[in-house]
Amino acid sequence: MTTSQLIRAWVEAMRLRTLPVSAAGVVTAIALARLHHCLRLTPALLCLAFALLVQIASNFANEYFDYRAGRDRVGREGPRRGVTEGDISPAAMLRATLIALGAGCAVGLCVVPYAGWWLVGVGIAVALGVFAYSAGPYPLSTHGWGEVAVVVFFGLVPVGLTYYICSGTMPAEVWRAALAVGLLGANVLIVNNYRDVDDDRAVHKRTLAVRLGRPAMRLLYGANGLASAALMAPTWLAISPWALAAPAAVAAASVAIAMRMARLDGHRLTPLLAATSLLMAAHALALLSLTPPLP
Repeated sequence: MTTSQLIRAWVEAMRLRTLPVSAAGVVTAIALARLHHCLRLTPALLCLAFALLVQIASNFANEYFDYRAGRDRVGREGPRRGVTEGDISPAAMLRATLIALGAGCAVGLCVVPYAGWWLVGVGIAVALGVFAYSAGPYPLSTHGWGEVAVVVFFGLVPVGLTYYICSGTMPAEVWRAALAVGLLGANVLIVNNYRDVDDDRAVHKRTLAVRLGRPAMRLLYGANGLASAALMAPTWLAISPWALAAPAAVAAASVAIAMRMARLDGHRLTPLLAATSLLMAAHALALLSLTPPLP
């Protein structure tokens, strides 16, 4: 394998198209902190770096542990799995997982002076979540709990924690936003598992899509998008009545993508995964753009 091919394999393993999932939560919290005039930019940016590094570690760990457990097979739908296809050795992937997670923890320690040592406990819980998703005696991803894990670790934790570090408070508006972001993040996983349902069923991976079937997952995708829009509507309305166009766009796009899912299969669903991830990012950036600028 050439150097360029190896680099492409590692970039693919990072799943760059899904990284907006972790960034969106922190950006949403930054937007809310700006809106409430309590933003502390340095710890917020550290939270963003932590979120990105932890997601990369999670993507690496998922690939490594799925390979070890025989939950991947050569030629599966979706992005190429470097370890399964022989592009990356299992040992190298495990090392990369630990390096990315270690880097994330190092960044997390830099946030401690801003909020206290209790953050170490949160960091440990997040690190355990990286492994619990794909490894251990009860991997969440293989028992239909992946979407719930995404809501917690890509919605409630990044939005709530970043905002709390900035303000020392956790108002109801922030909890609504955290859940809204988490539901959109769950939709990214829904598309992923919807696409992979046949491959996952063949290796006895009991994702929610395998358990409930494709029609139910399309309904859940649309429902998550509508619920997310409804949860964020009061925040947008407080900015401006015209700003309600943003949650309306999220609702419309979610329904459109859910309907599109019914007409596609296999690798043709992958662009919808990217579209869902970008929808999260666009929503977070739009909120950031409409909040008061920094003094």
